[in-house]
Amino acid sequence: MTFGVQSGADQVPPSRAWARSGELPAEVTSFVGRADELAAVERLLTRARMVTLTGPGGVGKTRIALRTAAALRGREQNRHRDGVVLVELSALKDAELLPRAVCVALGITDQTVRPPLDLLTEHLAERSLLLVLDTCEHLVDACAMLADLLLRDAPGVSILATSRQPLDVPGEHTLVIPPLPVLPEAADGGAAVALFAQRAAAVLPGFALTEANRADVLALCRRLDGIPLAIELATVRLRAIPLERLAARLEDRFRLLTGGRRTTLPRHQTLRTTIGWSHELCTPEERLLWARLSVFAGSFDLAAVEQVCVGGESGPDEVVEQLIGLVDKSVVLRVDEASGSTRYRLLDTIREYGGEWLAQTGEEPAVRARHLEHYRAGVRDFRARFLTDDQVPLFRGLLAEIENLRAALGHCVTEGTAEEALVLTTELWEFWVCSGLLAEGRYWLERALARSPEPTAARALALSWGANLSLFRGDHDTALPGLHEALAIAEALDDNRLRTHAHHFLAQSAGWRGDHDAVGRHIQGVFGCIELGTDPTAEGLMMLHLGLSRLLSGEFQAAIAAFDHELAVLAAAPGERWLRGYLLVGRALGLYHDGTSADCALAAQEALSVKAELGEPTGIAYALEVLAWLAVRVRRHIRAAWLLGAAAVCWKRSGQPLSGVKEMREVHEAAERTVREALGEEQYAEQTRLGAGLGLDRVIEYALADADLLLPAQRGEQSPNAADTLTRREREVAELVAKGLSNREVAELLVISKRTADAHVEHILAKLGFSSRTEIAAVLTPPRPPA
Repeated sequence: MTFGVQSGADQVPPSRAWARSGELPAEVTSFVGRADELAAVERLLTRARMVTLTGPGGVGKTRIALRTAAALRGREQNRHRDGVVLVELSALKDAELLPRAVCVALGITDQTVRPPLDLLTEHLAERSLLLVLDTCEHLVDACAMLADLLLRDAPGVSILATSRQPLDVPGEHTLVIPPLPVLPEAADGGAAVALFAQRAAAVLPGFALTEANRADVLALCRRLDGIPLAIELATVRLRAIPLERLAARLEDRFRLLTGGRRTTLPRHQTLRTTIGWSHELCTPEERLLWARLSVFAGSFDLAAVEQVCVGGESGPDEVVEQLIGLVDKSVVLRVDEASGSTRYRLLDTIREYGGEWLAQTGEEPAVRARHLEHYRAGVRDFRARFLTDDQVPLFRGLLAEIENLRAALGHCVTEGTAEEALVLTTELWEFWVCSGLLAEGRYWLERALARSPEPTAARALALSWGANLSLFRGDHDTALPGLHEALAIAEALDDNRLRTHAHHFLAQSAGWRGDHDAVGRHIQGVFGCIELGTDPTAEGLMMLHLGLSRLLSGEFQAAIAAFDHELAVLAAAPGERWLRGYLLVGRALGLYHDGTSADCALAAQEALSVKAELGEPTGIAYALEVLAWLAVRVRRHIRAAWLLGAAAVCWKRSGQPLSGVKEMREVHEAAERTVREALGEEQYAEQTRLGAGLGLDRVIEYALADADLLLPAQRGEQSPNAADTLTRREREVAELVAKGLSNREVAELLVISKRTADAHVEHILAKLGFSSRTEIAAVLTPPRPPA
């Protein structure tokens, strides 16, 4: 089973590859009316830090919130200088995962040992942004607690929430979103009629509001209570039913439900009735597919539909035809992603309706079992090909399914057997470490372990891999008891594979704690029972940790040899990124301590580039640290300062800095002292602050470009020293251009091709934001003495 391996998969910006949520989606249909509501929301947000939009399902709360957020993002850079972040909650069913979902939306790859709420408040304490919490009604208590905490501890954060009921948080202002008005006296009939006319024209080319059809449209919109979703569902029927018959049939349906009385139904019942009417207008096969689709959380792709929703007389081909029918009827929405892939989703109210029908059919256990098996197969495929060229596209494919993974995990740990829960949560290890969601991985493992206290092989593996997640977060106190239990189970079962894992991670823990005698004992334990060729991931990790243990014990050449050995093994899979990145970090550390600065810089920059493709902060932080230490060694103190500032941000997201390893912390502290003394406190603070605020993409760009100085110009402001952002070669070219030399003369003087000189000049102009060569001289300062 393969997720997300498609032609567009590599179009994701490298360091943003995993950060899918948080950004405002593009509008796919036009926005009608709501000028008063939009103005009211903006007014409330100017005097209140929390505004909740309430109203029945389908009334348009989310559209109004997103339109408001987009408008504020474009106009209020000063008030919300850190932007707008969207957290979509409709697919989240577990309230305990709410803080982690917000972390993901904010781009925090939650690897720390701190509670997620503490991580959030610390991250947001100094930021100014608008947080949009969309669809809170099924998590009211959790959303209320989170909002209350952020309002108190993050003074720069404002919250815009949507919910069918208020959150009842101190300081909350609520705005009830009414249905669209139906105004017979108005020329256009009001916003509800305008929406109907616009959507009708989309499904029935040539449709227009006229005097001949005006009465029917007014009657229909009035009967639908002006609820936008109900209107949109009704217009789809114009493909098959003339307008006058559509209005009559809808009126008949409501009269039947009210016993012939003209009493108005409650608005939530109006929407439900409209959805039910759409349901009846579907074919029996489409209704069944609708019910089966309700097991998906968030969006899903066609392959998932073909695997999960088959059964009875509906094979894959029939399911595709039925899906097309549901898309045509606006029951299923088609979502075209930036990567070029096509996905589908159900609106919440439509999913709820389908879920009720699925329960009535008696098929729910079987469909949920197929859903679980589909995503379990995807996880196993990713694990089997983890150390191959397919790693990154497979990872991105799984990441697109994170909401469905959570749904499958939730079903597995509650309805599956204890063994199934342990196996699946353990098999997700590679996904958790690539995504950086180590705390969430621990959460699911702990739930599975709680169900299975028996000393089984599955429990031992779960304890070992779960301990590794804790070690990556610097949490030895949590890891060690689990590893000792895993080793005891391995001895009791006389299982060498289990012994290998337990000894391996005990060696890792001992090395990071500086207990090198224990490292030796556990490494001997590994080599005494390992079965080579059975688990490439475990073997690769073993070589990584073997190299690190030799590095920390001062055996630098032996460490480099261990890293080089495994890098040679990975040469057969040049597209692998996770393990390769850490091996390059280890190699760079070994070369740094061995005094080979030039090779060290190349290894650290390659590690940074490799880790950027996954956006994984721990590996990125290690690479930035080594580059900072190298800058100190050659007295490029300003470069070292901003690199240390950028690394500090990554460490905050990934747990203990330098994994809490004493030997590496000492190198860091010595480098920091040297830079402070060289620059003075004021300049040191300025450069570390700029490095911390630069953003991950820019940090990687400037680190790889060997840039020395970060100045306000790199945040869009003009600076007389902007040329300090140039690499050394670019500065050489710039100085010659400033003296009036042509590109050809520059090429001859520097013994490079003219094409290379042309490219350098283009890069220089782009970096400085100039359009003319004559502007370059104005920003050049006397050259720095060579290091």
